[in-house]
Amino acid sequence: MAYDYVIAGGGSAACVAATRLVRDHDARVLLIERGPARYARLMKMPAGYLKYLARDDFLEMHKTVPQPQLDGRAPIVPQARVLGGGSSVNAMVYMRGQQEDYDGWDSFLGGESGWSYADMLPHFRAMERNTKFNDVYHGIDGSLWVSEPGYTVEMTEAFMLAAQGCGISYNPDFNGAKQAGVGLMQHTIGRHERSDAVRSFLSQVMDDPRLTVVTSALATRILFEGSRATGVEYVVDGKTEQTFAEAEILVATGTYNTAKLLMLSGAGPADHLREHGIDVTIDLPGVGQSLQDHHEVPVISATNRPVGYFGEDRGWPMIRNGLQYLAFRTGPVTTTGIEACAFYDPDGSDRPIIQLYCAPIVYLDRDVTDLQPTHGVTLTSCLLRPKARGSVRLRSTDPAALPLVDCRFFGHDDDLRLTLEAVRFARSLLATEPAVSVVSNEMLPGTDIQSDDDLRAYCNKTVKTNYHPIGTARMGRDDDPMAVVDSKLRVRGAENLRVIDCSAMPLIPSGNTNAPALAFADRAVAIIRDQAGTPSPL
Repeated sequence: MAYDYVIAGGGSAACVAATRLVRDHDARVLLIERGPARYARLMKMPAGYLKYLARDDFLEMHKTVPQPQLDGRAPIVPQARVLGGGSSVNAMVYMRGQQEDYDGWDSFLGGESGWSYADMLPHFRAMERNTKFNDVYHGIDGSLWVSEPGYTVEMTEAFMLAAQGCGISYNPDFNGAKQAGVGLMQHTIGRHERSDAVRSFLSQVMDDPRLTVVTSALATRILFEGSRATGVEYVVDGKTEQTFAEAEILVATGTYNTAKLLMLSGAGPADHLREHGIDVTIDLPGVGQSLQDHHEVPVISATNRPVGYFGEDRGWPMIRNGLQYLAFRTGPVTTTGIEACAFYDPDGSDRPIIQLYCAPIVYLDRDVTDLQPTHGVTLTSCLLRPKARGSVRLRSTDPAALPLVDCRFFGHDDDLRLTLEAVRFARSLLATEPAVSVVSNEMLPGTDIQSDDDLRAYCNKTVKTNYHPIGTARMGRDDDPMAVVDSKLRVRGAENLRVIDCSAMPLIPSGNTNAPALAFADRAVAIIRDQAGTPSPL
């Protein structure tokens, strides 16, 4: 079959782009996804993803290079490996970021770039089926379900009240007029099930003969004739296939693998490609650079009674909760378990730079400590706009080999300073009513960790990803030597080749990145098709 567009990747961005191109533009599309077509049925349940956080069933576990600034630690930074990408495996938080983020993109790109908040808002609204808000910021006619958790626990309420006691005002809508404040987070949950990119978008065209989806297929190379991208090479069932596009190749294999695929195809830093014996098709020094990711550090306290979710996922409570969900679609299974957060700036500005999550459990990566689970709460502080920049480079020319990821967490002094302030604030929040009445003792960092030096060592030991990498094929102005794509997402020096996933974002949004990834791809299709005005509902 002949195709107009071939999309390398099958995550959130790819699903939106394929749906729009087929449904609205009569295009013939091939979508190539390296993971399976479906995830476990348990993960459709809002709480089900918790069973898969540390498993590689639907995740590709990238281990970063050792980090000198973290005393040699090499954190794990997972990436989704399943149709639907991050939307199929994430904690379902629906967070767009701040208006200043997108206006910052526009300024970074020289102004009138098409990426301002005013440009992006119609795309967010068009795809949204919000169950609570219907106003200038939100839509109700789209196919992406957005709702509040179906269940909350006492610890969540105590967190929100204590935050207000610490001077953070209540905010009912983090995606509305302002982000600052404390409140419940909205999630991509509809009718008590995960509203992922396949269910919300791709399912609309899955039976359309103009769409072909190939899963468990690894894209290994973009095919060029001179500087013109013509097709994609991929491996499926051990056999190498080549497919061609009459219009364009769209790359959306995820921030780590998009950079890898471009470099394997001869588009990247010339010296690095030559080190691996790869012929240079396009010398693009910015490929694999400018990696940005949200990272977080926890404060964990035990509680003096059951106020959270400890023990609810095993034994009789698990059976009871499961039966309640199956019979009535109510109870703890209808929540992701992380229901509330606070946005604020330790330096006192009106623009938040910390997102403080409340997880009503004892939650920490297992490679960090042997801390025993108990009734407790974890406040984890996510730095929204880190200043450090990491990189992605090739490990080898083997397409199956994971790339070398250098996350650079705390690679800038200000990133560590703000995280230290956030840890101190989390402690003060837990010492404020009503939280202090249910907290019994601090488990981590521990009351003996008080000095700046001790807290720095603790942060180095426990910092982890918040699963939001962007930037390794970022947009830039014409005079920006590190720009990989222009403001229309066209790869510099190439014809018929665009990048449409988070790797093309120039600056990280101040919040969870799945919602921005979906809107980004919708904007990409509008640019590709030279559309103007409000997009049709997705």
